[in-house]
Amino acid sequence: MAESFGVDPERYDRTRAEYPEAMIERIVSASPGPGFLDVGCGTGIEARQFRAAGRTVLGVEPDRRMAGFARRTGLDVEVATFEEWEPAGRTFDAVVSGTAWHWVDPVAGAAKAARVLRPGGVLAPFGHVYQLPPALADALHEAYRRVAPDSPLSFTGRPEVPALDAYQGLYARAAEGIREAGGFDEPELWRHDWQRTYSREELLDLVPTSGGLTTLPPERLAEVVAALGTAVDGMGGTVTLPYATWGLTARRSELS
Repeated sequence: MAESFGVDPERYDRTRAEYPEAMIERIVSASPGPGFLDVGCGTGIEARQFRAAGRTVLGVEPDRRMAGFARRTGLDVEVATFEEWEPAGRTFDAVVSGTAWHWVDPVAGAAKAARVLRPGGVLAPFGHVYQLPPALADALHEAYRRVAPDSPLSFTGRPEVPALDAYQGLYARAAEGIREAGGFDEPELWRHDWQRTYSREELLDLVPTSGGLTTLPPERLAEVVAALGTAVDGMGGTVTLPYATWGLTARRSELS
């Protein structure tokens, strides 16, 4: 699935929301300097935000299609997984990762981040999650079950944990990986809540970039999108989605 997001990088970049400016400022302020390494930079959404904030950003991205898009926006990107990437003696003030750290081994990734961070530098993975209204979530889940009944991602009912709270577990696991790897002060877990309003066309453009849908054959994806479109029409054609951006910051120990 991790390799499926690059199937349409233009759509991914067009539809995926930028990160809250308060979050960008939080990480910029925590960093002791301007040198940033963006792990799993994708099409460069957060890298461009950090660049606009005056940071110098190097991206590492395993998908050549996503990396190629990011390079066309003026970013410097090297193609590799973070675990296999060769820093060649380079060090950084911050290692960031936007909605991608869960694809990195939490212990090996933290250990590598510690090796490439200057003393006092920060490791800051973060990620978005949005929550569909019940009518849309039910329509999406039912359509997915219909077109991909054998998929391990098929839904059997509403999740026990609300979507906005679900990412807490991802970053709690990331924090555990940081503690196990060593070399960092105690990680600080945080969350930013916000919302965004989508037109019918915008929402139907966004949802197919979600994991699970990116791997569907075109005809099955079209069936899911059509079902979701019908549900959006029933809500008046405009939907405001609540978002939560979860993340953590961990400072590299000065003595490590």
